[in-house]
Amino acid sequence: MAEYNLSEVRDWAREKLVGAINCTIPSFTNDLRDINEQGIRHDIRLAKEHGFIGSLGISEVSITLPEYVNFLRIAKDEGGSDFYIVHHASWNDLEQNIEAVKRAEEVGADLVLLSYPPNFYPESEQEIFDYTKAVADATNLAIILFPMVSWGFSSRIHPSDIPTRLIRRMIDEIPNVAVIKAEGGFPSIQSVIECTRLFGKEVVISNPIEGELIPLSQVMPIQLSATSDHEYFGPMIPRVMQLLRDGKYDDATEIYWQLHPARKAKAALFNGLHGGSILNRQAWKFQGWLQGYNGGPLRMPTLRIHDHQMNALRKGLIDSGFEPSMDPFKEFFIGRNPA
Repeated sequence: MAEYNLSEVRDWAREKLVGAINCTIPSFTNDLRDINEQGIRHDIRLAKEHGFIGSLGISEVSITLPEYVNFLRIAKDEGGSDFYIVHHASWNDLEQNIEAVKRAEEVGADLVLLSYPPNFYPESEQEIFDYTKAVADATNLAIILFPMVSWGFSSRIHPSDIPTRLIRRMIDEIPNVAVIKAEGGFPSIQSVIECTRLFGKEVVISNPIEGELIPLSQVMPIQLSATSDHEYFGPMIPRVMQLLRDGKYDDATEIYWQLHPARKAKAALFNGLHGGSILNRQAWKFQGWLQGYNGGPLRMPTLRIHDHQMNALRKGLIDSGFEPSMDPFKEFFIGRNPA
């Protein structure tokens, strides 16, 4: 069970959620008929070694709900009480999301990243509010609100995806809203600035985009970067966030520029890897594999990653001074802990 109750959720988030939370994509057996427990444990152990305070258990892959719940259970067991597991509330409809969040809480998840289903087509702020409140009311876990272009709200609702007047109402009427993952109107930085100005004394504001996080943290407080594919940079994002908390801005800036070749490599590949508002989890899994994470096969349907993209991502890390895995790419599709 979570270490806080509903009345304490925002104080808990303010105290505990200091640092970076990465993403863990489920690992599967090589016949793709079951999840791979050793691969999952390997990834959680390495995330802790790299300095992450927690990990998002990705659900946007081909996985059944019982398998996903077991995946979260294994991740929490391996991570322990000092490593926070975030439930990815990204399922088919409201009914399934309510079932999933209840089961995630039962197996020890600590927070919920709220998503909106592809078939959810709200035409008013009230519909977004009602959906959000229904999921939040089904759990005592802290909720991470996520204004994001992927939901498709901007053309009908507001250019910022979820306007601050609606976020204000959610904070006032949904007590377990504790974090805002402020990516509204991406790629604009206005969302994180606006949310910090309006809500930063009430809830935690997260900036998950490291290329914005490092410079913005030098002029405004950002205690959390959650959730993102930070594992591509190995231990560097937790390390740079500590430098920023310590006020060592010159050292943090040096890391920013060190990471720039790898950052540019990711950006150059973005349109080719990701499409239709769907993130390429195969590519994210490969990025982690370059830094020692498990890798391994994903079930169909999955977006693919090709040799020229893998070469570019690896070269970006080399140009940034890392020593990524130089194993043959074929080994990625097998994984470091085959089962």
